[in-house]
This record gives sequence, structure tokens and C-alpha cells, in this order.
Amino acid sequence: MPQTIQGEISRSLARGIAITSLIIAVAVYMPILGFFCSLFVPLPILFYRSKLGRRAGAIIPLVSVVIMFLMLGRISIDILFFLELLLIGFVLSELLELNLSVEKTVLYTCCTVLMAGTFCLIFYSNVSQKGLSAMVSDYVTKNLELTMSVYENMGMPEESIHVLSSSLEQIRYVLIRIIPALVVSFTLFVVWTTLLMAKPILKNRDIFYPEFGPLKLWKTPEILVWGVIGCGIMLLFPDKTFKILGLNGLLILMTIYFFGGIAILSFYFEKKNLPPMLRIILYSLIALQQVVLLIVIGLGFFDMWLNFRKLKIEDKKDI
Repeated sequence: MPQTIQGEISRSLARGIAITSLIIAVAVYMPILGFFCSLFVPLPILFYRSKLGRRAGAIIPLVSVVIMFLMLGRISIDILFFLELLLIGFVLSELLELNLSVEKTVLYTCCTVLMAGTFCLIFYSNVSQKGLSAMVSDYVTKNLELTMSVYENMGMPEESIHVLSSSLEQIRYVLIRIIPALVVSFTLFVVWTTLLMAKPILKNRDIFYPEFGPLKLWKTPEILVWGVIGCGIMLLFPDKTFKILGLNGLLILMTIYFFGGIAILSFYFEKKNLPPMLRIILYSLIALQQVVLLIVIGLGFFDMWLNFRKLKIEDKKDI
């Protein structure tokens, strides 16, 4: 019996390492598709950590890190990016076992991962003997040049390429200053989507998953509206530092309100019993169309006053 259990653990470890390494390989060698694939990196880590426990589950991210070093050949910001994704899966699994609220689970995971990422970035900056700002600036410039190269290979019209090339310096200037918000927003998004994807997988395998309740009924905390007001006021200040802080704050808050807007849409999609394929098309439209994305964010923001799902009214009717 012990040999059977040990064999099952070994097979699970091999599968977990293979799946995680494959996702990372696709993310590294296929730039456009790879970015979307990278969103799935935390999922196998979370699953096998929840299935095998802390000790055995920790083997998968550790071996994956070694394989990742072999793929990239050197320490870089890209490695720190994948380390963050691996850590999200492991920390999220640890917090799921504590049976906290969904807000605390997401918040604690994000704080842990961001603090660890900041520490690693500062350490890497000191080891490479390169200033943190200079390192980030070089990274942004390199990725903008790579993006331009991809657009040219895709056959984008010459006029569009010229417009982008002439605006490259301004784009770089803005991107460098909103990187904190982009990192926080990306971390929030990955943690949230990993939670959503993990639920059916863990429950199907009879692995513990907290009873968060239906997330389609989730509402953005009302206190965050004061954050929006404060960030908006900071944008009116003439000093650039305040403007940058306000812009970063607004981008992070918009991500949170986006989750609230998606919850509202999910509520009505289920209420109207829309077929799965139509839901996928509508969700894809949100991802591809900035105007629709802003509408979803607006739904999450104004839900505090307009109560789009009429939750309190429906609760009273049920009673």
C-alpha cells in the first residue's frame, strides 16, 4: 500500500512538473500566445499543492524554477515574472486551507507575492549592479521594440507603424511610471482568475475549496469609492508626482471595479440562461474592445448606487 501511494505521488509530481514546464515554455517561446498562456501557470501549482500537501507540492515549483533557468539561460526580469506566477499558485493554495473570505484570500495572496517580488527585484538590481529605475527602463524599451517587431511581421499598415514609432518615447515614458499599477493589477487579475478556474477542478477531485458563495453576487466594497475620489483629486494637482500616484491608484481601483462589473454580467448571463458559446464570445468582446471594458468597469463602480442585480430586494422576496 505505501508503495502504491508513493507511486501515485511520484506520478502526480511528474505530471505537475511537465504541465507547468510546458506552459512556461509556450510563454517563453511564443510571445503573443505566451502571455495568455502565462495566466495558467499558477493553476497546476495550486492544484498539486492542494492535492499532495505542502512538502510534496513545493517540489513542483522548485523543479519548474530550475527548468526555467535552463530555458532562459540567465537571471532576468522575465524569471522574476514567472517566479511571481509560481508563488501565486502556492500561496493561494496555502490560504485556501485557512478558509478565509474571498477578499482576504485575494488580498493576502497579492500582498505576499508583491512583497516577495519587490524584494527579489531589489536583490537582482544590487547583484547586477544596475539601478532599479535603469533596469526597469531598459526592460520596457526592450519589450516595446519587440512589440514593434511583432507588429511589422504581422503586416500592420505602414502608416500605423510610423505613428507608433513616432510615439514610442511618449509610450515608454508613461509605461515606466504606471508599472506599479500594471504589476498590482496583473497580480490581482491572475489571482482572481486562478480562483475561478480552480473551483470546478478542485471540487471535481473532492479537494477542499472554501465556500465563498456565488461570486456572481460579489460587490465591490463601498469604501473604495473614497479611493477613487482621492485619486481623482490627485490628478488635478499640478505636481507630476501627485498625478502619477493618482493615475496608478485609479488603474488599480479600475481593476477591482472590473471584477464587480464581471460579477454583474455573470449574474445576468446565468439568469438569462445564455449558452456557453455565447458567453465565451461576449467575454472575448470585453477583452478585445476597450469601450466595452470601460462599460464593465462602470457597472462595477455604479452598482453601489444603482444595485443592478437588486440583491436586497430579491433577498427580501426570498424571506
